[in-house]
Amino acid sequence: MPEATDLAARATGADATKRPPRVVIVHYWLVGVAGGEQVIRSLLNIYPDADVFTLIADAAVARNVCGDRKIVTSYLQKIPGATRIHRKLLPLMPGALENLDLSGYDLIISSESGPAKGVLVPLGATHVCYCHTPMRYLWDQFPEYRRESGMLVRWMMSALIARLRMWDFLSAARVDAFVANSHHVAKRIARYYRRDAVVIAPPVEVDEFGISEKVADYYLITGRHVGYKRIDLAIDACERLGRRLVITGTGPETERLQQRAGKHTLFVGQCSFAELKTHYASARAFLMPGEEDFGIAPVEAMASGRPVLAFAQGGALDTVIDGSTGILFAEQNVEGLCNAILRFEREAHRFDPQAIRNHASAFSRARFEADFKAFVDQRMQGAG
Repeated sequence: MPEATDLAARATGADATKRPPRVVIVHYWLVGVAGGEQVIRSLLNIYPDADVFTLIADAAVARNVCGDRKIVTSYLQKIPGATRIHRKLLPLMPGALENLDLSGYDLIISSESGPAKGVLVPLGATHVCYCHTPMRYLWDQFPEYRRESGMLVRWMMSALIARLRMWDFLSAARVDAFVANSHHVAKRIARYYRRDAVVIAPPVEVDEFGISEKVADYYLITGRHVGYKRIDLAIDACERLGRRLVITGTGPETERLQQRAGKHTLFVGQCSFAELKTHYASARAFLMPGEEDFGIAPVEAMASGRPVLAFAQGGALDTVIDGSTGILFAEQNVEGLCNAILRFEREAHRFDPQAIRNHASAFSRARFEADFKAFVDQRMQGAG
């Protein structure tokens, strides 16, 4: 009888493998549209029947990213103002994730920049984590986030940080395979989780950008105004050299940066996509003085045929080729960026816009979707 039961169970398993796998995508939160949400759009292109789970969702953002799919949220969604204060709910997120019911799914894909990988995975299912970065505010950038927080948040972070780090480390064991968005992030995964990761760069809408026949006399920075982007270095360098600098976007650092800026710096605020494309294509070069995990904006600039002057750390080492698609500088200070700008101006004739755009095409959405699906298919066959 035990042998007969075992054979019956095996037959049932064999039948199950013939049906398409049930797929669920777990994203940390859906409260804005940035690089992580672009990855979700691509994952839904690959797996159009997938369900989407998230901790907290803004209805308009969820509709923008996921269309008319049903979005399953955690119990944190019931907290008044959750979409506005979501980052402050970090201590409650481990329990909320572990209460999400993923029973019946064969493939779990977590999109990790918050704590999404910490879901409890059914026995027999495969869990692939696409990691934009281990949570910066728990690990190497904790001191900076703590300094920028209010008194109550600082106290809570100091009291809970050890417990949250332990949970983040231990929950990495629930992942069968990590995929990192850059070699820099793969190193961070190895450092903080002691896990290996395959590198697949995120999707960039390179086909949406084009080369302009006319280039204006200014340098460009785009994106959210936060401390780690080191926009202050760009302001100081351009003011010292007397070069025009255009800064798009807003953020918690905007007022401080405006007070720092001089007559050569122009803040243009939030731009439409059409305006942003014009800024990219018309700039002399794009400046990236901060260390990014990957950095989608510099790839968009290169898709517009413009060189990138970047600090030689992080994702820039995956995307910028020194002397060909941009300039890499080693010292993250005003002097280092000034030297990079002056070197670029001496060597400007070497940078071919079409060659730069061709390089950026390697980071297209189609390339990401093909590479990611091939990796997951391989993992599922191995699991089978």
